[in-house]
Amino acid sequence: MQRFVNNPDYVVEDMLKGFLKAHDDLIVKNETNDRVVQYKNTPVEGKVGLVTGGGSGHEPAFLGYVGENMMDAVAVGEVFSSPSAQAFYDAFMAADSGKGVACLFGNYAGDNMNVKMAIRKAKKQGVTVKYVTATDDVASSPKETKEKRHGIAGGVFMWKTAGAKAAMGADLDEVIELAQKAVDNTRSICVGLSPCAIPAVGHPNFDIKEGDMEFGIGHHGEPGINVQKLKPAKEIAKDMAKAVIDDLEPENGAEVAVLLSGLGATPIMELYVLYDEIEAYLKDQGLSIYKVLIGDYVTSLDMNGAALTVMKLDEELKELLDYDAKAPGLK
Repeated sequence: MQRFVNNPDYVVEDMLKGFLKAHDDLIVKNETNDRVVQYKNTPVEGKVGLVTGGGSGHEPAFLGYVGENMMDAVAVGEVFSSPSAQAFYDAFMAADSGKGVACLFGNYAGDNMNVKMAIRKAKKQGVTVKYVTATDDVASSPKETKEKRHGIAGGVFMWKTAGAKAAMGADLDEVIELAQKAVDNTRSICVGLSPCAIPAVGHPNFDIKEGDMEFGIGHHGEPGINVQKLKPAKEIAKDMAKAVIDDLEPENGAEVAVLLSGLGATPIMELYVLYDEIEAYLKDQGLSIYKVLIGDYVTSLDMNGAALTVMKLDEELKELLDYDAKAPGLK
């Protein structure tokens, strides 16, 4: 493993130092917790606070979506590990302006447990926190149990729309309702071509053999739907789009937003190769593409692969996607 690291055990601390220096026009470190970063103007008076959090290694997620009209604070975990309950609690307290806090995060066991602990602690201090979990990964559980699905790149659409809703003056219940609406209309699928290695471990924690690909792989290497022989990009793209659309079931003529994210080691060039066929498939299904985001939005260290996310839109979601916002992860 050849990486740009100092001490692998402190890679998150070193990353945070650089992140805060690079984005000091928008982001500051929390005064009481080194594993919380926040928008420089947090708490924003009269606005519902917005918090997210998760393990490191997915940059620009999660901390890259803190900023103006986006998340107000983020709890930062170790690589591929949930932030502590204390980090979530300190993020809640930083983000609260007296209007309550919405915590919007991916549906993973550790995050769920620590968020709920932090919510109980915040309640004792008179701060109301409600939460929504992203469950966009169609490969992580069948449609009949979609509430068990994990959150992957679809979180970006949840954060963007909820951030806009809060900025427009919505109350806590309205922000939570909107975030859930975004989740309900979003589906994602990942394909992995090669594994990733956690710096402190020094080698991949799972394997994808040369010439194979894992269809439906999770962001931490969780097993996908199946292992297949590597196909031409055109076939992979069509399979990804079909998996997402079959599950989302948008009506003919529906407008959609599309996000295609690399997983860390994927050349941007190859994402555009995939998108050419994705766009053709979506149009063949009678869908109208309203907005397209292509790049590294939610990654998995140095995994080679791609995540496709599609969100079905209505007029409200379109307005919120278009609402002005500024955060390091937005391109």
